[in-house]
Amino acid sequence: MKGITTQQGRDTLNRFKMEAASEVGVNLKQGYNGDLTSREAGSVGGQMVKKMIDAYKQQGHN
Repeated sequence: MKGITTQQGRDTLNRFKMEAASEVGVNLKQGYNGDLTSREAGSVGGQMVKKMIDAYKQQGHN
C-alpha cells in the first residue's frame, strides 16, 4: 500500500480488499498472503477494479 499516507486510508483499502476477496471466494488473512495463486490474487485485484469502476459510474460519471 505504498503511497497511502494515513492509517485511515490503509485501513479503508484493506477492508475494501477483504470485501472483494470474499466476493470472489478467496480466503485472505491478515498480513502475509504470499501463498495465494496468481489466479486468486488476480481475481481479488480484478474485483477491486470492477467495484471502483461501478462506484465511479454511480457518482454520475458515464
